[in-house]
Amino acid sequence: MENNKAILLEFDVDEGKYIFPNTISDALIDANDERLNLEEQLNETLDTIKALTPECDKYDYILAASSGALCGLIDVFLVGKPGESPLGEITDKWFADRTISFAKFCGYSGDNTSLSSAIGYLEKQFKIPYDQSVGGGIFRDLINLTPSNHHFKSLGHNPTLLGLFFSILNQFTNTSDFVSNGELISLNNSDGKFELHGDNIPSKIFCGIANWIGHLISDVSGSSSSKGRGMGIPSPIWAWSNDVIAIKRKLNIPASEFDKSVNELALKMFEKGYDVRFQTTQAIPVFINEMVVRLLYSIRRLIKYFITIPKEDKSLSPLWKTCEPFSNATVKRMLTVAHGTFCLIDIGDASIRAITAGGGTFNIAEFFLRFNIIGVGRFTISLYGEIKRGIQSKKSNADVIFIKRETIIVDDYIEGLKALSEAYNDNELLTFVNDFQTSELYEDAFIKSVRLAELRNVPNEKSVKSKAEIDQYFRGGSLCAIRKNQN
Repeated sequence: MENNKAILLEFDVDEGKYIFPNTISDALIDANDERLNLEEQLNETLDTIKALTPECDKYDYILAASSGALCGLIDVFLVGKPGESPLGEITDKWFADRTISFAKFCGYSGDNTSLSSAIGYLEKQFKIPYDQSVGGGIFRDLINLTPSNHHFKSLGHNPTLLGLFFSILNQFTNTSDFVSNGELISLNNSDGKFELHGDNIPSKIFCGIANWIGHLISDVSGSSSSKGRGMGIPSPIWAWSNDVIAIKRKLNIPASEFDKSVNELALKMFEKGYDVRFQTTQAIPVFINEMVVRLLYSIRRLIKYFITIPKEDKSLSPLWKTCEPFSNATVKRMLTVAHGTFCLIDIGDASIRAITAGGGTFNIAEFFLRFNIIGVGRFTISLYGEIKRGIQSKKSNADVIFIKRETIIVDDYIEGLKALSEAYNDNELLTFVNDFQTSELYEDAFIKSVRLAELRNVPNEKSVKSKAEIDQYFRGGSLCAIRKNQN
């Protein structure tokens, strides 16, 4: 079977008109431009894949896992749980010093070493109507309010956006809102002497926000009447168990048993000392893990740079690009390994302690008191990044395959155009018509006509090869007969 091939020149449609390239050379120029564009796209996509692909070697993995294990041991032995935390004592002291410093900033001139005096001063400066800590009647029977739980149950004391909303609402309306036993309880005329400062709505809102922030700082290390460590303000993460119940009750949706269970667990943890100060303590080994991994990554690349790069080629910009420990997939993979190792040790220790404290059963309160939620949150962020980069890399690989296929098609198109251009590169040969009109150039004319016939793939039996053949042809002779007589 005859193998026929065809070449289709590219064309565009503009305002209902078909536009073809004027010449084969124009089509070839357009095709080469398309080829260059595809090459640029391919290089960009390959660079994207390289940026998404970690280049960790075994030492990177070993160092990352070692950092995670070391920080996990810090969490187990130096963080532990509230009341048994060496690092927690340091954190408590830091918050106490910051409270005194804030009081001095606000005008406090009393004893610089007396935390209770500084707190008392701030409580007077940032007075709010929802600061009931204990009482009889409704406070005891309905809310079960005590000095150890009122910072948790009072929504205005919660360091969340909803806590800010209820704080301003309570200050405007002189009310108090509490969450207790899965219910939202509001009390009117909480403090008959309270008055929110400000001459108009914007100024009152500003004063309300200032009161909320100032009062939270006064309570972060306990109240002025606290003995010992004192009850701080709730952890923002666990305080959301209050917010969920408050939102549902405002929408007339009953709190589920799960909501109540989580809220009760969060309350028990708060009463045992799990507050903002302790959650800050939990962040310390997580932060150390983060910094150590990034530092190890930079040190290894720094050493490699100075060993492999000649002295005359060293410069600051490529050095930073080589050692920069923030925006590359390699250090992010190391962080995933480090935080994953940290979480394995932390969860393992918390589980063992929970079983031991429960006498063979799982004590969930003990588990979450030791469970480093900051570390798990950081590990979750790393896993999300790994999944996101994996999806992007898969998409980029698919783009590479598509671009390579497009490149093959364009290359074939260019080759076809080159063959077509060569076959029709006949401007010089077409002058044979004029040459025939000049008697002294007829021999060159015959050569040109024969060559043109070859380029046009004229069958041999229909092509004349000499002056004798063309003379005989025009006298009515057959080419086959002429060639037979010549042979």
